[in-house]
Amino acid sequence: MSTEPDPTDLSEAVRAGGGELRAGGTDTGARQRSGLSTGPFTDLDGTAELRGTGPLPGGGLRIGALTTLAALTADPRVRDGWPALALAAGTAATPQIRAAGTVGGNLLQRNRCWYYRNPHISCLQKGGAGCPAREGDHHFAVVCGTGPCIAPHPSTLAMALLAHDAEAEIHGESPRAVADLYGDGDRLHHTDHLLPPDRILTAVRLPAPLPGERAACHRTTARAHAEWPLVEAVARVTLDGTTVTHAAVAAGGVARVPLRLGEVESALIGREATPGTLAAAAATVLDRCRPLPQTGYKATLFRDTVLEVLERAVAPDAARPAR
Repeated sequence: MSTEPDPTDLSEAVRAGGGELRAGGTDTGARQRSGLSTGPFTDLDGTAELRGTGPLPGGGLRIGALTTLAALTADPRVRDGWPALALAAGTAATPQIRAAGTVGGNLLQRNRCWYYRNPHISCLQKGGAGCPAREGDHHFAVVCGTGPCIAPHPSTLAMALLAHDAEAEIHGESPRAVADLYGDGDRLHHTDHLLPPDRILTAVRLPAPLPGERAACHRTTARAHAEWPLVEAVARVTLDGTTVTHAAVAAGGVARVPLRLGEVESALIGREATPGTLAAAAATVLDRCRPLPQTGYKATLFRDTVLEVLERAVAPDAARPAR
C-alpha cells in the first residue's frame, strides 16, 4: 500500500536535480536521443512514495505517479474495481514500454508528431512560428479542434481517467481534475500539458466504481502491434434492464487533448441500449469533427471506434468491477 509522499523529500529531489523531471524515461530518453532534450534531468524513479496503489475514503483509489503501466494492469485492485483503466493501460505501447513507462509519464508525455520530433525542423512546440505539419504530411493529425498545433495528444491513460472523473494530485497543491492538466487545447501551442515545470504530479485519485457498471476500451490502429492509435475510446455504462442510466465516454488520438464525449453520453442516458440508439449516439461525434485535408478518414474511424466501445460495454460479457 502506498503512503502520502513526504513533501520535504520531493522538494529536495527537485532542488537537487535542477532539471527536467524524468520518471520511467521512455519519452525523455527518446527525446534525448533525437537531440530534443539535452538535460539536465531530475530523476524521480527512486522516489518509492510515488509508487503503488492505496485505498481512499469512500471506496476510491490512489495511484502513485511512478506506478508503471504494467503494474497498473496487473494490480488486482485496479482490475477488479476499475476495469476500464486496467484495459486502457494494458493496450498502451508494448510490454517493454509498459514495464518502464509510468502513470505520470504517460499523462505528461510529449506528442509524437514527426515534425516536432525532428530536431532540425522548427515548429510551434519548439518555440517556432508555425506548424509545418499543416502544409506537410499530417495524415496522423487531429480531426477535431481549430488550434494552430495539430498534433493529437498521445496519452491513453488520460483518456481513461477522464471517463472516471479522476483527479490529479499535485505536490503542494489541492487535487484538481485530470482534465485541468490539459484544458481545451487552445493553450497547448508550445507544450502538451499545462503543468508548470516546477510542479510534480504525485498521484491520480479515482472515485469509487459505480454499482453495476460495465466497461470497454478499444484502439483503432494501422497495424496489430506496437502502434500509436489512430483513434481510441473508452466507455463506462450502467444499465437498468436495457435502459442506460449512466454513461461516461472518452476518446483519444483525435484532438490536441483527450476528449470527454458529453454529446455521446447525453444521447445514451435514459434510452434503451438498442443498436439504433448506440449508432445514433456514436454518430454525434461527427458534429465536432473539423477534418484537415489528410484526416477526413479519421471522422469515420472516430464514430466507428466509439460505437465499438459502446457495443462492447453493453454486451453481456462486458468487463465489470468485481465488487
